[in-house]
Amino acid sequence: MSTTLPAEDAAPANTDGLARSAGILAIGSFASRVLGLAREIIIAALFGASGQVSAFRVAAQVPVLIYDFLVGGMLSAALVPVLSDYARRSRTEFAQVVGALIGAFVVILSLLVILLEATAPALSWLLAAGFRDSDPALLTLTTQLIRVLAPVVWLLGMAGVVTAVLYALQRFTFPAMATAVFNLGVVVMAPVLAPRIGIYSVAVGLLFGATAQLALMAADMMRAGVRFGIRLDWRHPALRRILWLYLPIAAGLVVSLFQVGLDRRLASGTGASSIAWMANATTLQQMPLGLISVAISLAALPRLSQFYAEHDEDAYRTTLARGLRLLWLLIVPAAVILWLLGPAVVRLLFQRGAFTAADTTQVVAALNIYLIGMIFAAVDFPLNFAFYARNNTLLPALVGVASVAVYTVVALTLVQTMGYLGLVWADTIKQAAHLAIIAFLLWRVVGRLHARTLQGFFQVLVAAAAMAVATAGVAWLLRSLPAGGSWANLLYVTCAGLAGGVVYALVLTWMGAPEWRLLVDTVRRRLRR
Repeated sequence: MSTTLPAEDAAPANTDGLARSAGILAIGSFASRVLGLAREIIIAALFGASGQVSAFRVAAQVPVLIYDFLVGGMLSAALVPVLSDYARRSRTEFAQVVGALIGAFVVILSLLVILLEATAPALSWLLAAGFRDSDPALLTLTTQLIRVLAPVVWLLGMAGVVTAVLYALQRFTFPAMATAVFNLGVVVMAPVLAPRIGIYSVAVGLLFGATAQLALMAADMMRAGVRFGIRLDWRHPALRRILWLYLPIAAGLVVSLFQVGLDRRLASGTGASSIAWMANATTLQQMPLGLISVAISLAALPRLSQFYAEHDEDAYRTTLARGLRLLWLLIVPAAVILWLLGPAVVRLLFQRGAFTAADTTQVVAALNIYLIGMIFAAVDFPLNFAFYARNNTLLPALVGVASVAVYTVVALTLVQTMGYLGLVWADTIKQAAHLAIIAFLLWRVVGRLHARTLQGFFQVLVAAAAMAVATAGVAWLLRSLPAGGSWANLLYVTCAGLAGGVVYALVLTWMGAPEWRLLVDTVRRRLRR
């Protein structure tokens, strides 16, 4: 009998393995992002960019911050590398680790929910004290929403642990689907409950989605044959190893939490709608990041961890370089489309119901700045994960501290003159600083990547320039379409974006870009199956 747990449709050790795994995550992320956009469209239509939406954004940030601190940072930096190691051993050892891990998190997350319910007023004041000047009632609303959303901390945390187990087994399909299920909660519940309970309907939707997400992934873990008994074994060597890897990340995340808290605090003082505008722009910016950068980084992490454990530095560098080239191939055209067609995209997705043309103008202003930071953040993701795969969490944590220091200085300098846009610029400059430092450190540790990496970057830039010309040209031809109509905006975005995409593909094909050929071949094989 096999002594190791099977991966999902165990990927062959060939060159398209990374693209295949990233594709699974990207498909799930696409479904999630589409439903996420539907969620944001519904929220905008029902409540506009009002102070109530800003209060909800602050309250919803609390479980996300706790998840990012306790599980999100640990997921890629410690949980997946350690669990990947045990997954290569016997079923019994792996099941013992899973049982000890789940037992520990059940206790920790339960205590956190109780603490969150008790400290909700202090948290709302800490994150949104600026509401006192614009609308004091928003502070009370924020407190109540934090208490409603407190159980989401437990649900998201446990879902994160199960996600790490499935990633360690290289099972990506259900975790990818689960993120879509999470967003589906708001899409289903908010329109039904909004007439009766207002903005609380969105909070109920998050609770519903988080519950469904955890149930779905837990079912796949059982399907994978992971049989474990929940037990409190705080001295298990795997837990100590995870904790040791996580401590530097935790220290860095404390500083990151400071940045988020400062950002919310400053933004709440720049107007009741500022946080809502920033959230809408962030939704559009993060869609390509989730579809492309996060998917590729997560797909590469188990492989990078395995190659490092086997002391195969050549395979490690090859995998990292391939991931960076594939990422660059996909993220640049996304940035071009959003930059050139941003106003029409915002009108198409958000401008209806309580969301006005004035809100669109403010969201586009933030989006254009965020897109610059998106390019830096996209490349930054796999570089951080490359360190995690080497069991080095200290350097990324230190770089995170340095980048938050950059953000703090820039934010405090610009917010007085530029308002919320100064905070958006501060975040973009922070992303650029983080990438510059982490890239330099990785070069010192790993050495130079394949020479073809720079060639691939150059080919993408040439193709993107041609794409921009084609997109702008078609947009100019369609300039007479009415700006306010949904169908007109859809036609404008579709035609201009499609023209740019076709030109981009043709130029890459003409130049013979290797990653483009790999991507096309992978898609063809999947379609034949």
